[in-house]
Amino acid sequence: MKKATTILVFLLCAFAVACNKSHQINGSSLKTVNRSINAIKEKLPLDQRIEFEVSFWTLRDEIRNNKDFLNEIDGKTPEQLIAKGKELFEKRKASGNKEYAQYNNWDQMITQYTQERIDQNRKKTPDARDKTNPHRVDYKMQAM
Repeated sequence: MKKATTILVFLLCAFAVACNKSHQINGSSLKTVNRSINAIKEKLPLDQRIEFEVSFWTLRDEIRNNKDFLNEIDGKTPEQLIAKGKELFEKRKASGNKEYAQYNNWDQMITQYTQERIDQNRKKTPDARDKTNPHRVDYKMQAM
């Protein structure tokens, strides 16, 4: 009985620790960063996803060294990452970066990226070749 109780307490503690950092980026390696970014992104409301992605890639563009990037991003929450993205936007806009000069502010840039994403996701006209040939693939199998 004591073993079962000890194991149960241990499992509960391990579960609580694992769940505690679900909203933070794990910067131990690039692979874990990508996993945690994808998991966090799925939990975010739609209006914050674009901001989160733009902030992540802006920071990645700013810090090319993998080790420095991992140290910078480790433990950050989505709100902290978005704040860092806004900071980098202002810095680049003030330095005269042509990509950012066309936007008056961060919100305008995010609105444009959101609209581009919506346009991308709209269903395109199907290819005429798909209508003429039903979904079928024939292979000419020859004896060797």
